[in-house]
Amino acid sequence: MLVLGMMSGTSADGIDVALARISSAPPHVDAKLLGHTSFSIPPPLRKEILRVAEQQPITAGALSQLNFRLGETFADAAIAACRKLRISPRRVSLIGSHGQTIFHQGRAAAAYLGTPTASTLQIGEASIIAAHTGITTVGDFRPADIAMDGQGAPLVPYVDYLLYRHAKIGRVSLNLGGIANITVLPRAAKPRQVFAFDTGPANMLIDALVSHFTHGRQRYDKNAVLAAQGRSLPELLNELLHDPYLKLAPPKSTGREYYGHAYLKNLFVLGRRYRAKPNDLIRAATIFTALSVVDALNRFVLPKTDIRQLIVSGGGAHNPLILAQLSAVLPGIEVLPSSRLGIPEDAKEAYAFALLAYESFHRRPANLPSATGARGPAILGKISYAPPR
Repeated sequence: MLVLGMMSGTSADGIDVALARISSAPPHVDAKLLGHTSFSIPPPLRKEILRVAEQQPITAGALSQLNFRLGETFADAAIAACRKLRISPRRVSLIGSHGQTIFHQGRAAAAYLGTPTASTLQIGEASIIAAHTGITTVGDFRPADIAMDGQGAPLVPYVDYLLYRHAKIGRVSLNLGGIANITVLPRAAKPRQVFAFDTGPANMLIDALVSHFTHGRQRYDKNAVLAAQGRSLPELLNELLHDPYLKLAPPKSTGREYYGHAYLKNLFVLGRRYRAKPNDLIRAATIFTALSVVDALNRFVLPKTDIRQLIVSGGGAHNPLILAQLSAVLPGIEVLPSSRLGIPEDAKEAYAFALLAYESFHRRPANLPSATGARGPAILGKISYAPPR
């Protein structure tokens, strides 16, 4: 099958699209990435997504409209990707769309109407994508895992296992999107030995600071130019490293609900306390991203698993300061971009949802209970069939 995978991350800065040719079945799925591209989300739409993801009030009607409007945007991205990758949509058998997360609470910690409830909500209506593209679409991947008492995240570890498991080398796959997450693949790992979790923020805090201080003229710190101009403030960094989330044992997941507006306000308070200039705060957030990953490895991974390679993907893989920090404080572990293993850094997650959709279409489970905490396997996603031709 030819499958399109589509991903919009926590930062809602764009839609990544990957085209894959996939055949066979686990444990020997034959998958090849044929191309990838990305498209910006229109600024007014992105602004509303971020507003709602920050838990600002919205009516049921407006949320319904946003869901369908974003579905149209995803459909447009799929059609544009086919054009750019020179493939007729009629040749594409399936789309896997992660959608846009606007709420995620993987643990049933907070009571809702008197009962502890876990839930997740991704929008970008898959039926609209299927209708507008003429391609059967799988969406809404996370709820099936939460229904099995899992965290609903991370889901990419199943794909990491297919792509990166090695008979002789222990590896960790690190994705630096809005949130940083790792998949731990012990040497010659079996599926039940793989575990994964979100380590903390990645680009989310850095991007928010850059956008704030440049009044929206810049959306991210390209090549860490701004962070490189900042001073190191060890006391401020030490306070960040006392973040309670870092100490939570996996399985665990997080998102904008925790590292969003309220966290940013606290960061500004710390900045004033330590007389940090804008670039000082950007530098602190950048180094915090790297050191929170290191903290997670030292706390939960390295004491029990021999790791030789750290494979980095996502937008943060292009940040030289993050990569330098990781290399400096992880002796004996080779830090390498995922492109060295054939998967471009910016294509990894979209490619993953192509593979997850392929498994869903064939009614095969694609969660890893050892990663999400689910009590068993789950067939992920909901299928929206294309209209009859």
